[in-house]
Amino acid sequence: MFTRISHVRTADAVVEQVEALILRGILRPGDRLPAERDLVTQVDVSRPILREALKTLEDRGLLVSRPGGGTYVADLIGSVFSEPLVALVARHPAAIEDYLEFRSDVEALAAGRAAERATAADRALLSRIVEAMAAALETDDHATDARLDVEFHQAIGEAAHNMILLHTLRACYRLLETGVYFSQQRLFGHPGARLALLEQHRAILARILARDAVGARQAAVAHIDFVRSALAEAARDSARDAVSSLRLDRRLAGLPTPRRSRTRQDHRPARISDPGA
Repeated sequence: MFTRISHVRTADAVVEQVEALILRGILRPGDRLPAERDLVTQVDVSRPILREALKTLEDRGLLVSRPGGGTYVADLIGSVFSEPLVALVARHPAAIEDYLEFRSDVEALAAGRAAERATAADRALLSRIVEAMAAALETDDHATDARLDVEFHQAIGEAAHNMILLHTLRACYRLLETGVYFSQQRLFGHPGARLALLEQHRAILARILARDAVGARQAAVAHIDFVRSALAEAARDSARDAVSSLRLDRRLAGLPTPRRSRTRQDHRPARISDPGA
């Protein structure tokens, strides 16, 4: 992904290249940069210039170094929503509706842009992710399914080729991954939800592949509408289960303990052994 710096070989030129890779989503948070000896060859600069560039990027909070472990792209997403705000939202379930409303709007925008702008590589990646989703459904792999769900929507954001939209979506899905708004496992555990979600992802993909921006936006909105409905139904089912369990515990506490029925052997007189036998 790195290219040779063809003109002025300065630290600023290296910094500009790495920043562009991060901004365009090619380098993701947690990605490890090549080793110094490899990177100097790829960008074609001296080691002192490279080290100066990496130090500048670290000072800007874009890279982090781990002693003996290499240099990584910093976790930039977490700074979009402050920890106090995330904790505040988590304590108020009413924010779930606002979160889903926001996702409906922003994902519709991303899907429409992706239908208009996706490259052949973008379309190939989206198709591969949906194929992997189908395989995860076949093997009943909930954890992989949940991860691929996030990966699919992030890939749509990348295919929209809008840097602000890309990073906004990544921040949005970070909250989803950490379960701040709702548990993906609760959604996937709802009867029929996983198959329905797969079909919805296929519908979004089909509209993007067909370059149908209007259809892609509609498919994205329909997807979030289903998520909203499934979560509400799962919450109702959970509340009913809780009430039923309380009723059962209360009733059992007030009922007498069943007496053990005596078997035919219990009614037999005890056998007395014959001392003369």
